[in-house]
Amino acid sequence: MASRRQFLTASALLGAAGIGLLSTARVLASSKEDRDRLSPVDVINMMKDGNERFRRGLRVNRDFLREQRERAAGQFPVAVILSCIDSRAPAELIMDLGIGDVFNVRVAGNVANPDILGSLEFACHVAGAKVALVLGHSSCGAIDGVELGHLTGLLGRIQPALADTSYEGVRRSSNAAFVERVARTNVERTIGVIRKESAILRELERKGTIAIAGAMYDLKAATVSFLPPHEE
Repeated sequence: MASRRQFLTASALLGAAGIGLLSTARVLASSKEDRDRLSPVDVINMMKDGNERFRRGLRVNRDFLREQRERAAGQFPVAVILSCIDSRAPAELIMDLGIGDVFNVRVAGNVANPDILGSLEFACHVAGAKVALVLGHSSCGAIDGVELGHLTGLLGRIQPALADTSYEGVRRSSNAAFVERVARTNVERTIGVIRKESAILRELERKGTIAIAGAMYDLKAATVSFLPPHEE
């Protein structure tokens, strides 16, 4: 009886979710032609819809083995996501994406360095991805200054976000609201670094070929909130 109730509840939620969620249940990236028909806005909307399904517990019942076999001969990802290594924020899962749908670059604090910029340039200029998304998250531990081997230099890239964050309350890592504000500032700074230091990505965005976007993932609410789009 309990399983039947769960089924009926899920069915009702599917109906409430509307055709929009169901029509983009799977990113159309099975061919170059499929991918090239999409605009950057299309891709961002697909990621938004995917997160809505994830948040409601309505993720697509994927056959990952089938997806692996279909994509083995080639890949046509629609986006590249620069995200944090936090184990609670796997980008493909929280936006209900499949194998081969996106490139995912992960580094503590979702910062950009020359190697990461090169990866983003490959994804967009060479492979044809339509969106470069910087994804931060709440409760990010990367804002705590830790001096430990190579980690010291990595976290040093995040420290400027602390100074750039306007906040009147307690400016400590124990304050979740402050941490989230810093994490958002860090996303904005990383986007700025991408535009400043990659002439390739900057030109692709200028032509409208790609969108360079930012978003924040709320670990408790399971919601991905996109930052306002860039305006010249």
